[in-house]
Amino acid sequence: MRFMIIRKADKATEAGEMPSEELLTAMIKYNEEMIQAGIMLAGEGLQPSAKGARIKFSGGKPTVLDGPFAETKELIAGFTMIQVKSKQEALEWVKRWPPLDANGGVELELRQVFEAEDFGDELTPELREAEERLRRQASDNSKL
Repeated sequence: MRFMIIRKADKATEAGEMPSEELLTAMIKYNEEMIQAGIMLAGEGLQPSAKGARIKFSGGKPTVLDGPFAETKELIAGFTMIQVKSKQEALEWVKRWPPLDANGGVELELRQVFEAEDFGDELTPELREAEERLRRQASDNSKL
């Protein structure tokens, strides 16, 4: 089972404040523990929403709204992808998140990722093959 740990944005992340050396050290140690346990697939921090954009489609046509965005509680500052055996195991790892983050007030969200088998018969053998091919290509792209 794959899960995404979502680090919610706050005023500091939206202001572009960089983490302290102490927090970076703690995050690297946490990530290293997950990698050594064989569960971490990816993890990245995100730039503030001021450097991003929202794209909303209406009638199939896109409208672009440049950041920043007012509601920080709706934004994310980063993510970690893990692969574990259960939601309980994922929660145990999330509970080990470095307590220094956001001066002890960090908000995280845990979301399970859809797997191919979750789509049932609608994911035909042809679509499954195409999806697997795209995953391989995306993996190759990440090595560039």
